[in-house]
Amino acid sequence: MWVPLLNAFNQPVYLAIADALGRDIASGLLKPGERLPTLRELAQALQVTPGTVSRAYAEAQRRGLLQGEVGRGTYVRTTPLTEVVAEPEPVAQPSALSVAPPVLDLSIIKPSGDTASSWLRGALVELANGTDFAQALDYAPDGGHPAHREAGAQWLRHSLPEANWQQVVITAGAQHGLLVAISALTASDDLILCESLCYPGIISLAHSLQRRLRGVEMDAEGIIPASLRELCQRERPAMLVCVATCQNPTTATMSHQRRAEIAAIAEEFDFLILDDDIYGFLAADTSLKPLASYAPERSVYLTSLSKSVLPALRIGYLYSPPRLLSRLTAMVRSSVWMPSPLTAQLASNIIHEGLDLGLVKQQREAAARRQAMAREVLAGLTVRTEPHAYHLWLELPEPWSADEFTNLARAQGVKILSGSQFQPERSGETRGVRVVLMSPTREEELRFALTQLASLAGTADPRRFY
Repeated sequence: MWVPLLNAFNQPVYLAIADALGRDIASGLLKPGERLPTLRELAQALQVTPGTVSRAYAEAQRRGLLQGEVGRGTYVRTTPLTEVVAEPEPVAQPSALSVAPPVLDLSIIKPSGDTASSWLRGALVELANGTDFAQALDYAPDGGHPAHREAGAQWLRHSLPEANWQQVVITAGAQHGLLVAISALTASDDLILCESLCYPGIISLAHSLQRRLRGVEMDAEGIIPASLRELCQRERPAMLVCVATCQNPTTATMSHQRRAEIAAIAEEFDFLILDDDIYGFLAADTSLKPLASYAPERSVYLTSLSKSVLPALRIGYLYSPPRLLSRLTAMVRSSVWMPSPLTAQLASNIIHEGLDLGLVKQQREAAARRQAMAREVLAGLTVRTEPHAYHLWLELPEPWSADEFTNLARAQGVKILSGSQFQPERSGETRGVRVVLMSPTREEELRFALTQLASLAGTADPRRFY
């Protein structure tokens, strides 16, 4: 049985196996058409999981080294991947004038997808072959299967060390988690507070659920405690929805002291905190505790894997004090009946195998490289950001307005979001725009897009672009 030598490799095991396959095929050790070991055989020989071997085989197949036959196994490819089987029919090419210029999309916050496809193939195969597959195809109990909630607690313990699975509620992503918490814990016409520039998903939810939404003044650390207190003295809020780390869109991150002050005001004026910590894993200061940990009996903590692992992994985790659990689980049932147990099982496998931590490390490193590029290209402009954030907040010089700049950037082939889309109240014009750094697949595309934005922002008279 073919077993690769991996001792000399300083890289993920599945890539080391794929590289070894390439070398042994090139050297003639493995012949065309030769059958490779099964996933379990090679996993046992290398003392790794079958999922790791599956990812290695998938990567080697992507490189054109292997071919699989359903029911028969995996074989060394007998023909080159580039071999032309038949001459394709000629296709009429559109005129150069009819081809729309490509748009580089810097508007959607998401993790880098460079490494996702190879490990996801293996994770899906392992899911299908796992002993929990049948359970993942059936209905789940309220709140989610205990095993899936335990996996969620394992993920949460990176931020909340004492998290236990009984207080975890599974949701269909973070946006669904927001919907569940706001619907279950507030009533129609209740006042909900948020940052004066906030995630648009909160704005749309509040309006669709007929809640009153009010923005609280911010500084470089996020919500200003004095402004929050003043507002609470005038009105009685039911909830504060807050992103305390790498805030969307400004990247503001609260200090330890600021978090404690916000929690103390919540205690004083008796309102709930919805701690949306979806970007907590990107904090530059890894000693920061979640805002929810400063007022655990009146806080609901929300996170998900969509930003750290994969956007399509629509699984979120709410962590709640016991007294609120029944209301949250009932709202999950009312809204979607249950999040997909199949997706929850996939998320659980990723967490149990430790892939989540490896991917988080890769995402932080990729974000740091792109932030360094942004600092270089946008030098001289006013930028607010964090070292590992996926996005930045660009303050525009006069005479630019955010909407005008966004429209002209789109005309130049770069899509960003105007600060006006983040205002919970239409209370004046903003000069800021949000620029996402992780969306373009290639870093050279990002550099080009940032260069376009820097050139545009440095123009004293916007009218020359009309």
